[in-house]
Amino acid sequence: MGAKVRGISQAKKNLDDLIGNIQGRKTVRAIQSALLIGGAQSSIYTPIDTATLLNSQFREISVNGTRVTGRVGYSASYAAYVHDPNVPQNFRRATAKKEFLVKGFEDTRKQIDAAVYKEMSL
Repeated sequence: MGAKVRGISQAKKNLDDLIGNIQGRKTVRAIQSALLIGGAQSSIYTPIDTATLLNSQFREISVNGTRVTGRVGYSASYAAYVHDPNVPQNFRRATAKKEFLVKGFEDTRKQIDAAVYKEMSL
């Protein structure tokens, strides 16, 4: 004797929604971890005179369809000028470097990869 089972399609839909939600959260968490690690190292390399540039650092995550993008930047108007390697400057801070944002992420590449791997494997 066979019995009809009801609700299979609804259960499959709920499971797919749950899996998508978990993967979405993992992705955002992994990108946030990468931004925190790279941004922290960049702040060490950021030149400090009045700390305006350092305090203007921001992080944002944007989702466009299936693409999730993270961005770290500086909102101070002169940030691009200080970051530009073609503009000669003398820095007071010993750890300050030109292209501080790029070098901050390059120097922490292994840590970022490990953090992303950890977040995505949980």
